[in-house]
Amino acid sequence: MVDLKPLLKKRRTWVCLFVLVYGLLLSSSWNLIRSILYWYNNNNTDAAVRWPALYASVLFGAVFGLLSMATALAVAVPATVVTWITVLVLLAFAGKPRRSLVLEGRKITADIASLAVKILLREGNLVAAVCAFLSFVALFRNHRGED
Repeated sequence: MVDLKPLLKKRRTWVCLFVLVYGLLLSSSWNLIRSILYWYNNNNTDAAVRWPALYASVLFGAVFGLLSMATALAVAVPATVVTWITVLVLLAFAGKPRRSLVLEGRKITADIASLAVKILLREGNLVAAVCAFLSFVALFRNHRGED
């Protein structure tokens, strides 16, 4: 059996894994965007009905919102870990006993994680809303230009 522990300790390995996973995420997102456009082009027959443009723009917003949240998560996790370690080290240097340090560390971990999740959701929803609006405007103008 191959021991992967020494290999996973190297920074290059983690960078390669990140690039691989993010590349797969981008590839699947691109394929999803292309399939949404294909669906929109096939269902865009009636000039008076704008529902296909609305559905497609909501789906575009969702895809871009999730993609932006994944990107922000890749940046936020290391920053959160550094913040967590810094706070715990400062508490240890302040002379906190080990038991109270463990208890406060759990509280701090929960606070930092909940704050990070709230920020990720808020920013992801904002990006999704902006992308949905912009894609609706683009699809609406594109359809109007074809008439």
